[in-house]
Amino acid sequence: MFKKTISRLGVLKELFGFLGKRKMWWLIPLIAVLVIFGLLLIIASISPALTPFVYTLF
Repeated sequence: MFKKTISRLGVLKELFGFLGKRKMWWLIPLIAVLVIFGLLLIIASISPALTPFVYTLF
């Protein structure tokens, strides 16, 4: 599991390196919003006790 996490961090490093090299800084907020939305969906599907609090955010 630890190696999998490190490999994912490598992917993030490559992504930000690509964005920096290509001067695509405007994509960072878009990626951040997609990650936050994905985390909210994962939290909502895992824990039924938290779903009322998650759905009030939308």
